[in-house]
Amino acid sequence: MPRHHYEVVDAEGKVVGHVTSGTMSPMLKKGIGMAYVTKPYWKEGAEIYIPIRGKSAKAVITRTPFYKG
Repeated sequence: MPRHHYEVVDAEGKVVGHVTSGTMSPMLKKGIGMAYVTKPYWKEGAEIYIPIRGKSAKAVITRTPFYKG
């Protein structure tokens, strides 16, 4: 699950931003978060990674809201 201040990296491991907030979504049954990222990672659908406890968690840039009921 992404947490405040975690780094955001690209596929090569280059730091491209940081997480500003994150939590577990009970509706989506997975971690969600918001982050500041540099261009060109602003584009919806861009793949980014968040290193969490020695593993890279894949994330995808999406618009809010994360869930439409």
